[in-house]
Amino acid sequence: MHRVGYLVTEGFQVMSLATQAVFELANFVAGERVYSVQNFSQAGGTVRSSLGMFVDTQPLVTPGLADSWIVVGTLTPLTPPCEEVLNCVRAMADNARRTAGVCTGGFILAAAGVLDNRRATTHWAFASALQSHYPDVQVEEDRIFIVDGPFWTSAGMTAGLDMALGMVEKDLGAELARSVAHRLVMHQRRSGGQSQHSEMLSLAPKSDRIQNALEYARKHLSRPLSVEELAEAVHLSPRQFTRVFTAETGQSPAKAVESLRLEAARLMIEQSRHSLDVVAKETGFRDRRHMREVFIRGFGVPPQAVRRDARRVG
Repeated sequence: MHRVGYLVTEGFQVMSLATQAVFELANFVAGERVYSVQNFSQAGGTVRSSLGMFVDTQPLVTPGLADSWIVVGTLTPLTPPCEEVLNCVRAMADNARRTAGVCTGGFILAAAGVLDNRRATTHWAFASALQSHYPDVQVEEDRIFIVDGPFWTSAGMTAGLDMALGMVEKDLGAELARSVAHRLVMHQRRSGGQSQHSEMLSLAPKSDRIQNALEYARKHLSRPLSVEELAEAVHLSPRQFTRVFTAETGQSPAKAVESLRLEAARLMIEQSRHSLDVVAKETGFRDRRHMREVFIRGFGVPPQAVRRDARRVG
């Protein structure tokens, strides 16, 4: 049985504990107790979350209590835990098969020094702070999760679920991990190399009509998607549609569609083995060369570099 230990500290963020459902359902799908999960703290007893709820924990009497350690994040990551906790983290990392930080839990790993000269990520809102406070850590702020040797770190909130699924896939195979994701009603299991950024979220239109136009565009990216087609889909004139769309999103329809194409192409490149010609066609670029131009303009690197990076992370 694989023992998973969660290290919680005062003021921990409760969303991090949602990842325990991944291991619970892995047991259910496997039909046997593959994982055991326990909560720990440095001294044991009840620990208070940032929300005010309490969890019972076991004391860290020895570092060999778990095969995988998952350090839970807090809403105040710039305030490191006491030296006793950091000593526990160092001992845990020395004795475990893998050690992970969920969201800002990476700050605790960094404070303990175990991420020095390693790649890591965290919630996008704290990535710059992680890099400035711990310059020996190679922070990659635009990643869902990163695996560097025995150390795993994830971006914020729901990205921890993707990281936990990545662990299950490594332990039990891709098919079982997909089944767990399906039972969690996860529309899409994101790979570690995927961007934290969501173009649909950043556009944030206010009206249902413009939201519906963006959703229509996302579902039909392989088509040219003229302003006239998008306007007709939401029952507006092209002129009225362009005016309302620009006012609500701050972008022209053409620019927004290009951003959606870019995001979809990046996802296909990271998560599939389709050729770049197929990716360009499926996401509506004129051809592979056009896609390359947009990638360099949007990401600063060509599509081939994104694919190499995704494979290296995986």
